[in-house]
Amino acid sequence: MIFDVELETMPREELEALQLRRLQSLVSRAYHNVPFYRRKFDEAGILPADIRSLKDLARLPFTMKQDMRDHYPFGLFAVPKDNVVRIHASSGTTGKATVVGYTKRDVKNWARLMARCLMAAGATSLDTVHNAYGYGLFTGGLGAHYGAEELGATIVPISGGGTNRQVQLLRDFEPTVICCTPSYMLVLIEAAEQAGIDIRKLPLRIGIFGAEPWTDEMRREIEERAGLTAIDIYGLSEIMGPGVAISCHEAQCGLHMFEDHFLPEIIDPETGEPLPPGSTGELVLTTLTKEAQPLIRYRTRDITSLNYVPCKCGRTHVRMQRVTGRSDDMLIIRGVNVFPSQIETILLETEGTAPHYQLIVDRQGNLDTLEVRAEVNERFFTDEIKGLQRLEGKIRKSIKEFLGVSTKVTLVEPRSIERSVGKAQRIVDLRKKQ
Repeated sequence: MIFDVELETMPREELEALQLRRLQSLVSRAYHNVPFYRRKFDEAGILPADIRSLKDLARLPFTMKQDMRDHYPFGLFAVPKDNVVRIHASSGTTGKATVVGYTKRDVKNWARLMARCLMAAGATSLDTVHNAYGYGLFTGGLGAHYGAEELGATIVPISGGGTNRQVQLLRDFEPTVICCTPSYMLVLIEAAEQAGIDIRKLPLRIGIFGAEPWTDEMRREIEERAGLTAIDIYGLSEIMGPGVAISCHEAQCGLHMFEDHFLPEIIDPETGEPLPPGSTGELVLTTLTKEAQPLIRYRTRDITSLNYVPCKCGRTHVRMQRVTGRSDDMLIIRGVNVFPSQIETILLETEGTAPHYQLIVDRQGNLDTLEVRAEVNERFFTDEIKGLQRLEGKIRKSIKEFLGVSTKVTLVEPRSIERSVGKAQRIVDLRKKQ
């Protein structure tokens, strides 16, 4: 089943002609309406008229996440704010959010792209979708919500949390599709088992999981324990949100990227040079149709590869392989982006701690966990347990309020964290040893 048959099955030659027209329009709009891009183009000695083929894309400058923070909140908008009908945001390393704006047409395109995703996963207008992605500034919840409505399906906007209630509604409302993070799906499965409910006997048949890395082993466990087909979805707030790419239920061999809206490249993360088709490197995306906040050559930091062979499902758009890692040090804990520098900011602003810390990432059961081990400074160091506990609680609360993620905080003695003459070993990922 294909939602936009003409566009999703377009021959490569026609698709590339469409991409070039949209790229040329995008570059012109960005140059004339976004001072940041005009300056970057001028510095590179490039004019919109210089873009004559898709190969010219490599001549354009990259856009970085830091550029979005530097122009907080609306400095990268390409339309008057009166034309922006929605604003989403995610946390940044300095406390400033990464802001993303949408025009009415952007929202409509997003809904249609998510409808494409749902149908690629095997959903139809007859399905009921249990949407356990978070609502609010996070793009996941509303992206899936409007996609389901565009498809004509019934949506249950449960959002995240309230696990026992979610299990009850899975039983009572009998949804056939569920959207959430893969780790939360395993939590729901365990909660259902504790409540004496066998999810495999419920009508659920499709799970659309994203917002965090997950393995084929986790996919198999979910499918076996829940009795559904687990589908991988990809997106990022800066580009649009969920709906950039998804696996089809027929092949499940890579994620179809909707190239009529997103122009992908793979580059060497060290040199920034484009890599040939099939190479593994950093994914770079250009938004071909975004009106409010177009992004040109945005460096996602996600490591993957692209397969241009048409899929047996009939879709001709490129398939990206599952993301295998990141070219920066960002952690994703239960769908929340966490940078070591964010933790460092909180520690440095907390009286009594020293700027020496480690982040211990582990997995307990089916959920990723984060422990912050931080040294106290010598002036504050004491054998008084209550004092240390109060400080640990203060740091834990600050991290929760600032980043939206729960952590364990462990204060240790001065000079007890190993020093390095080179780059500090901030992250200890115990998941890789399991």
